Amino acid sequence: MTEPFDADEQQDLCGVRCVHKERIASARSIALPAGEYEAMAALFKAMGDPNRLRILWALGHGEMCVCDLAAHLESSESAVSHQLRLLRQLALVSNRRQGQVLYYRLNDDHVHTLIHMALEHIRE
Repeated sequence: MTEPFDADEQQDLCGVRCVHKERIASARSIALPAGEYEAMAALFKAMGDPNRLRILWALGHGEMCVCDLAAHLESSESAVSHQLRLLRQLALVSNRRQGQVLYYRLNDDHVHTLIHMALEHIRE
């Protein structure tokens, strides 16, 4: 475990000895619990794969089964199932069973919003 940074020690971390105690205090006051940073990093990591983004984008327009997603992605059902399992573990997608077929959909509107905000950002 790393020791907390002590501004009074005036460590030369950025090449200039200039510590703004009020900025440090402000940043610490709004810090999230470590677990939330890790959960967000896992979310962004999952969305950082182009094939998973293609799956999420397709599901944003309606639910689909593994067979349809595999055909859409021109990939194997096994590969798509693997990606869907990861997305489901991170609560990005959910599924429902109809007979022997599992249909996948985005878990909620937040996922849809994240994808569209990312697209809007890169198109600026």
